[in-house]
Amino acid sequence: MPRRTAFSAQTLSVLAALADRPSDWRHGYDLARETGLKSGTLYPILVRLADRELVEACWEEGEPAGRPRRHLYRLTSDGLPAATAALAAAPAPATRAARPGRAAAPRRLAREGP
Repeated sequence: MPRRTAFSAQTLSVLAALADRPSDWRHGYDLARETGLKSGTLYPILVRLADRELVEACWEEGEPAGRPRRHLYRLTSDGLPAATAALAAAPAPATRAARPGRAAAPRRLAREGP
């Protein structure tokens, strides 16, 4: 089965966050805050990107006080150009504007009448 080359909008947001500071190691909580993704979405994306060798992962060094060590992530040397190309090729985000020639229907908040 051929490997998919297009990335989901969620994956593109992770790639954009990592490409913003490509040499920095980032932990998942930091990426989740920046992208707005929940852990159940974010971590599978990071695993898939690591499987494709676009992202590398390592454990945080030392023993932080009061919490477990974190996994850290950053783009690989192949990951940065791949992320840059994917972000450049991505379609512009969709807007919620009405289609041309059609007015948006007003929303009703409460049911009128009995």
